[in-house]
Amino acid sequence: QVQLVESGGGLVQAGGSLRLSCAASRTISIFTTMAWYRQAPGKQRESVATISSGGSTNYADSVLGRFTISRDNAKNTVYLQMNSLKPEDTAIYYCYAEEIIFGYWGQGTQVTVSS
Repeated sequence: QVQLVESGGGLVQAGGSLRLSCAASRTISIFTTMAWYRQAPGKQRESVATISSGGSTNYADSVLGRFTISRDNAKNTVYLQMNSLKPEDTAIYYCYAEEIIFGYWGQGTQVTVSS
């Protein structure tokens, strides 16, 4: 079993920045993909950014150029740097880690962007 613990959420004004962290209870080098998802009230959970074990990244069109995902295998941590935040970025942000056949979710961290 793997535990993923997110941190770094909070309340920020539009145009501001936050950095989310996702700390894993074991080495993240075993995961083929790690990702950040988000879910806004009344909406489905959506993928925000993914990073492969080799470091390849993908982003949702809505965050491209504003968000950056990175991973530090030595610290067993994945980050999401969020810049130029908009009110529509308000959501609960979840960390996700995938092995070959298993996927793991964190509990989520709230991000609220005020206008």
